[in-house]
Formats: sequence, structure tokens, C-alpha cells
Amino acid sequence: IMNDNLFSDYCCILILDPFTTKLLSSCCKMSDLMSEKITIVEDLFKSREPVLEMKSIYFMTPTAKCVDAFIKDFKPKPKYKAAYVYFTDYCPDDLFNKMRQACGKHIRVCKEINISFMPQEAQVFTCDNPGAFRSIYSPKSQDKTKTLETLAGQLVTLCATLDEYPGIRYKKGFDPVTPILHELTYQAMAYDLIDIENDTYKYKARDGLEKQALLNEDDMLWVKLRHQHIAEVSKTIHLQLAEDCMKHFANNVEKLCKAEQDLAVGADVDGLKVKDPMRTLLPVLLNPYSKHDKIRAVLLYIFSLNGTTEENLNKLIEHVKIEGEPEYIQNWKELGVPIIITPSFFSRKPNRRERSQEERYSLSRWIPTIKDVMEDVVENKLDTKEWPHQSECPAAWNGSGAVSARQKHRASTQDDRRTGSRLIIFVIGGISFSEMRCAYEVTRAMKTCEVIIGSSHILTPTVLLDDIKALSKGPMESFTLEVETKA
Repeated sequence: IMNDNLFSDYCCILILDPFTTKLLSSCCKMSDLMSEKITIVEDLFKSREPVLEMKSIYFMTPTAKCVDAFIKDFKPKPKYKAAYVYFTDYCPDDLFNKMRQACGKHIRVCKEINISFMPQEAQVFTCDNPGAFRSIYSPKSQDKTKTLETLAGQLVTLCATLDEYPGIRYKKGFDPVTPILHELTYQAMAYDLIDIENDTYKYKARDGLEKQALLNEDDMLWVKLRHQHIAEVSKTIHLQLAEDCMKHFANNVEKLCKAEQDLAVGADVDGLKVKDPMRTLLPVLLNPYSKHDKIRAVLLYIFSLNGTTEENLNKLIEHVKIEGEPEYIQNWKELGVPIIITPSFFSRKPNRRERSQEERYSLSRWIPTIKDVMEDVVENKLDTKEWPHQSECPAAWNGSGAVSARQKHRASTQDDRRTGSRLIIFVIGGISFSEMRCAYEVTRAMKTCEVIIGSSHILTPTVLLDDIKALSKGPMESFTLEVETKA
């Protein structure tokens, strides 16, 4: 936007919608904007006073709601000297024509800049669309096709930004185990056990005052520690967040983790096969764990058996005391995960890589399935029947240097331009922090390939369970209630 060199002699107003506000916040600071002579940043959907002597830059998504709000700023009377409009991606002809006819004389520039994704971390992006889960998997969804098209459009802008024209391979499937396990690596554990909103951790300092820490790429210590096991973090440095995680762990998570790992892996810490998963599950059900923790354990039990009988399922629902909300468990069938077995049912568990030599902690034996996929792709071992080519695959990846979409303020090992290939993994319906970690681990191990992972949004176990439960609900109308208060 700034490269257009149209604003060098004037101070400007930047007007953003909610998506572009988050996008810009992930890439730059207010001081960066001010250095480009942007002195005011405004919300597209809020009432604003006219500033006729200033030019306005509109950075927005190409939706009817945004275009209508833009037109309102210039009709019947303009609020600004001129408008420079930048869309995150392709603007449909009908919206473009509507805008041109209504206030075309006020528009100096109108461009599509192809950046309709959210750079979450150095190797992680999202489409900032948590609602995609319900739209895609709910049997009552009325907008599945539209949602998939929107996500595809956002992926196109990612490829354009990275200057990639990739071969595409696709598989319909879902790893149900990883997102509901209690993870003991720092980032995954913190977001599971601690109330962290918008990447902000709030805590009370020793003086009793409430403080907050932003967990993002600017915090170099967080970036260094986030993928380490909590045991290593606790030894390395004294941190309030790590202490909070350990308190939860000591209270109840430690005993849960052993049962969960045995059910997920199908073997105990000595490698002996779990012959009777119910014996592993029963102590969890008999202990006073939270409802969500028991649901997670029950699901791992069912996944370990590839489904259970309806009679047994009803008993489990009774044990967890969720008779009034069995959807927490039953709705997994909408994702293609077997919950109730039938006489004609057959399901083969995917072959997993042998990783016993990699195990360092007995309570962290499970490895996300997606790590196998990443390594198989890089080593050219991915099954072409399970992962067919959806487009022509390049004979070799283009080897362009990997550039993060997030602005970096200092050099690091991740900033170095890579001379190898780039693998982009996209998971429809959400990714967990454990799966995000795998992208970094495989990149470090393979060295010749940078792995970037993305999804519609990021999942925590609680968010996923609540989303699963909500799949039975019909579409709900959303509305915004604005309340103005007078000082």
C-alpha cells in the first residue's frame, strides 16, 4: 500500500475493518504506521467525524458489509478529501460496480493486494474463521460450499504472497486424538490450562497488582521456550506462566496424562499393549476430575477401540453425567470419526512411524499424526492413493527462499533465507498447538524444507469440545448491539 508513493506529502487516515485490524496488528506497530504519515487509525463500522482536508486509506475485506460502510462515508457527503481503497483479495464485480457507481469520483486508487490470511507465527497462519468448523461439519449447515470457497480464496492469496504455485494433494480425514490430549509442551499446556485470551496472559505480580504479558513473536523468550517440555522450561527459568501450568499439573493433570497417553498410544510406558482400555479409563471416571477432562478421556477410550456399542456409550455418558448433552461425544461422527460400531463397520487405523527412540518423557509419548505426514512428504514417501494429486505436481519444488509474513525486528535462526523447498499444510476445521509445533520440529530436523502450517483457526481442547457439541444446532442469526453512553 505504501509503495504507491501517493501519501508522502500528506498525513492520512487509515480505516480498517475487524479482519484487517487484526491483520495489521500482527505485522506492524502504530509507530510503523506513523513513520508512513498515517496519523489516525479508525474503525470502518463506527461513526466518525468528517476530516475533509485529509486523504483516507481504506484497507478492507471485499464484502457487501464493508462496501456499504465505505459508500456511507461518501454519500450523500464525503467525509474525506479522497479515498484510496485496498481490498485484501478479489472484489466481486457486483460490489466493485456498486462502489464505482455510488462514489467513483472520490476514489483515487482501488486495488486488490492478495493478503487475506492472518500471519499467526513465523511458520503458522490462519484464515481467522472459527465459524468454518460449524459451517463445514454441521449437518444443518447451509453455507458449507460458500465457506470452502472463501477458505480456498484465502489460500490463493497466501500462495500469491509467498510467490508459490504449488502442487496440491488432499486427503479427507481428521486426527481426533491430538487436539484433546493434555499436552505438556509449554505453549500447548498454557493455552489448555490457563485462561489466555487474544494471546494475552493476565496474572497478579508479587506486589498484588494485575499485570499482563503478550505471548507473540516479539517476545524472544516466549519464542525460544514455547515448544519445550514444561519440565525443561521449569528448570531453565522462573516464570509466572510456567508456575501456573505446574500448579495445574500437580493438582490433577499428571494422573490424567498417564491414562490419556496409554489410551492414545495403545501401550503403556514399558511398551506393553493396553489389552483392556476400560481398566485404563475407569480410574479417571471414578476420580473428581472436571466434566471436560472426563469427556476427553472417554473420547480417547472410544478412539482407541475405533468405536463402541450404543449400550456402552450410554453407560459412559451416564458416568460422565452428560445425559442432557451427549452431543459432546455423539457429534464426532459428523467428522467421520467412528463413535458407534455397526456389524458392517470396518476402519483401519493408519500406520504410524516408529518413534520409540524419540521418547524423552513418559507422559508425552503421543506424536501428532500430522508430523508423520510432513516427514513423508519431505522424504517423498506419502502414499499417492491416500493423498492423490489434485493438480500437477512440480518435478521439484521451486526452492525459493522462505520469507515470513510477519515482520521481524531482529535476526534469528528462523529468519535465515532457506535454499530448500517449502511445504504448506492446510487443515480445514482448526489446528492444535501441538500440530503447530510439528512444523517447526520437521523444519529443524529436515533442514532442506521449510514447513508452514495453517487452518481456518487455532483450537484448544475446550474450544473443540464446545464446537463439537454445537454441531447439532441450526444456523443462528448474528447481530451487533451497539449501546452509546453519554459522558
